[in-house]
Amino acid sequence: MGMDPEIVGGIAGGAVSYLLLKLDAFATRELNLKEKINRALHNLGIELRSIEALLRDAASKKDPDHQFTDWIQKVRDQAYAIEDVLDLFGLDQDTAWRRFKRRHPINDLIKNTEESLQKIQQTKKRYQDMTSTRIYSSSNTDLHLRVAPLFNDTVVGFEGPTEKLRSWALKKKQRAEVMFVVGMAGLGKTTLVRSVYEKVKHHFNRHVWIIASKSKTKLDILLTLLVEEFGCTITQQATADVVALTQKLRQLLLNQRYVIVLDDLWAKEVWESVRLALPDGNNSKIIITTRRGDIANSCRDGDSIDIHKLQPLSPESAEQLFHQKAFSRNGRYPSGLEEVSKSILQKCDGLPLGIIEIGRLLSNKRPTKKEWKALCDSLESELRSTGELSDVMKVLSASYNDLPYHLKYCFLYMSIFPENYPVKRRRLVRLWIAEGFVIEKRGKTLEEVGEEYLVELIDRNLIKENELDFDGLPKSVGVHSLMLMMILSISHEENFCTVCTGGAPRNLTEKPRRLSIQEQDFEVSDQDLSRVRSFFSFGKGKVKIGSNFKLLKVLDMQGTSMEEFPNVITDLLLLRYLSLRNTNIKTIPRSLSDLRHLETLDLKQTLVTEVPKAVLQLQKLRHLLVYRYNDMEGVPPFDIVQGFKAPKKITGLNNLQKLSFVKASVQTRLSRQLRMIQGLENLTQLRKLGCCRTS
Repeated sequence: MGMDPEIVGGIAGGAVSYLLLKLDAFATRELNLKEKINRALHNLGIELRSIEALLRDAASKKDPDHQFTDWIQKVRDQAYAIEDVLDLFGLDQDTAWRRFKRRHPINDLIKNTEESLQKIQQTKKRYQDMTSTRIYSSSNTDLHLRVAPLFNDTVVGFEGPTEKLRSWALKKKQRAEVMFVVGMAGLGKTTLVRSVYEKVKHHFNRHVWIIASKSKTKLDILLTLLVEEFGCTITQQATADVVALTQKLRQLLLNQRYVIVLDDLWAKEVWESVRLALPDGNNSKIIITTRRGDIANSCRDGDSIDIHKLQPLSPESAEQLFHQKAFSRNGRYPSGLEEVSKSILQKCDGLPLGIIEIGRLLSNKRPTKKEWKALCDSLESELRSTGELSDVMKVLSASYNDLPYHLKYCFLYMSIFPENYPVKRRRLVRLWIAEGFVIEKRGKTLEEVGEEYLVELIDRNLIKENELDFDGLPKSVGVHSLMLMMILSISHEENFCTVCTGGAPRNLTEKPRRLSIQEQDFEVSDQDLSRVRSFFSFGKGKVKIGSNFKLLKVLDMQGTSMEEFPNVITDLLLLRYLSLRNTNIKTIPRSLSDLRHLETLDLKQTLVTEVPKAVLQLQKLRHLLVYRYNDMEGVPPFDIVQGFKAPKKITGLNNLQKLSFVKASVQTRLSRQLRMIQGLENLTQLRKLGCCRTS
């Protein structure tokens, strides 16, 4: 499958950038490494930084040949391999791994890595020359995708927002006012604002529409306003003087009542530079469309700046728009197509771009259930660069391409979860941390930084809130169905995650990094899964895992049919996140103490009522969740929650942030209870403590 070069280069560049952080941390931590090994690591870092720079440059060029794309993928795979080596040697010096290191000395593994990189180096010079001669491509979509909404007279379902914006634009106030129209890609922001602009522009002395886009700088915008819109003559020398251009534009607009639209804004500094050129007063209006809600929020500094968040179309409006595009001849369903049409609309989820493009495609196909169902089942492949809906992919992927590399990883993580699956906010953040995606910030916990990442992805209209918690924060999140199809394509192409959904038992030919099982029963014990870092099971059937997961960091088997704790888990020495929530396990083994890197142990809604003393050796543990809720009916209020009996020295786990629910018994000696209460002062990182009484 063909893939946008910006996507391919971006994820490979992200893999290398992430690896460089790990390399620095590893070298700092392993201070006792031999000089030869230190030198090898240093040289490895130099070469990786050179490759990182080339990949970032390549992501901004267009039309790389197939060999270059293949080279990028080799770099990504090698980055993954180096990450595996660093993780293996970052383990504690326990007996099992000392034996492993004797068999596989670190300098030998680094030497093997260097040899692989040397092969990559041999072709790097050629591609450096190639990328230096290529022209830059706009990170935005093709021109017609940006311009088409300007000539679209059909505004279905926008009656309310149109009237709201029209009234705002015509309401006279002394100050100039700004309205950000914010929403995800393809939601119809440009169509809505163009409709309002055409209705109100004759009320203003000056009216200007500018396509901002990612390719425009603040200087470009100022020049466009002065030369194209106001007919000014600018000398070559003056074109580089931002201050002079700002003053000239400000002078032209002084004492004028103007309406200016900045369409498709991507950078805050572009708006701030234009804002300096716009005089206040005279009932002027500025309308800005952007998918970057984080920019809109950061610019909101008073009552002169407002935000209108555009929502998806209602089911009724979505169906009406679909009728117009798919059944342009008679506007109604041909017989037998009602069910498949509803399935398509469900996947469009109120997104006008998807409805319009899929509707147009269907209008050129025979109106048969077989053809329409075939398209519905193949939407993901049609979104790819060679598919008939590739324009939709271009619009959606621009938001992905704009992300910094660590947020790209966090966003791609949503490809692991099934469609319409409500992902709990706290669970998602803990998973990001376990994967190593969250970068430490001074004075903040990793959880707080992870929450910031999630807020930014929501503000950028990539992840959506499903339901809110009592504190106003999202309780669960998800992604739009078409956005999920996009990231599934990227995830598959870049070997980020392999998703198994239904069908006959499969043989995994590639070496997956992450594995998401979304079918009833799955057998993985006899396959080569030596490179898998994360394993998820979303089915209710039986999933049998073997000892072939040596590099596993994340094991999430919520809701799997399971009666006993799988002993093989205690061999997964790199494990950081373990969830057996909603299973029927009753006990956990003492050998759990071998999982020295474990950060999250989630046994919620299991039958576990006691945690062994061995858990006290898990000094990196941050979240210990062992409890279940009883059926509410007929249960006394204090017996709703069933917790666990904690070891005496549980307060020695001083990295704990959440501990729920510890049983407190009235029969326990007062002295022991006092000791536990006093010991809480050691838990300086604790954010949430749950206690319940014994029955």
